[in-house]
Amino acid sequence: MFPLTNHAKKTQEKQQVYSQPSTAALKYLILLGCAISITGVYPASAHKVETATDVGATLHIEPNDNPRAGESTQAWFALTRKGGQAIPLQQCNCQLAVYAQPHTPDEPALLEPSLKPVNAEIYQGIPGADITFPKPGIYQLQLSGKPTTGANFKAFKFAFEVTVAAGTRVDTAKPQDLKDNNSVGVKAESNSIPIWAIALPIFIVLGTLFAIWQNKKR
Repeated sequence: MFPLTNHAKKTQEKQQVYSQPSTAALKYLILLGCAISITGVYPASAHKVETATDVGATLHIEPNDNPRAGESTQAWFALTRKGGQAIPLQQCNCQLAVYAQPHTPDEPALLEPSLKPVNAEIYQGIPGADITFPKPGIYQLQLSGKPTTGANFKAFKFAFEVTVAAGTRVDTAKPQDLKDNNSVGVKAESNSIPIWAIALPIFIVLGTLFAIWQNKKR
């Protein structure tokens, strides 16, 4: 074989350099993989997106699309027409229903949170609601809507599936309730004092007076 020319050697060296990742890149990938495997947290969480005839909806649930049972969380829906124009709540007669999965078509909704306008990311006045899921599991959020007077889009109905993780149970007992319970216990204890404990001091006093009277009599 003929020896490689300088140009061929340089080309081969460049190919070897570009075909192998740098040491810093390898370290970053290893650290990122370790962080994901330990914490289960990914760099970004994708929002849920549904589309109808001329309306699209993006669902986001705080925090990071990972709701927890028993904890109040805010859900918001970014409604947009074709072309990207946002639909605020004031232009939509919207209703939200929450179902536990699985459910039958004629089953009543588990929750019907009231919608309110919220500002989120680049959106202003879009539909949002505060939801407290009762227990862990899979739920379906159904958002339906029709245009109000002057708005221009077709009626829609979206269904989003949401997985709810286990949360922390909050003790709803009030300090005042605990105080009242303690006072009731004290009263009960005071009412249960035995009779002999009341009579014994009386007998001691009477005995002392009787002894003094006998000494004076002598």
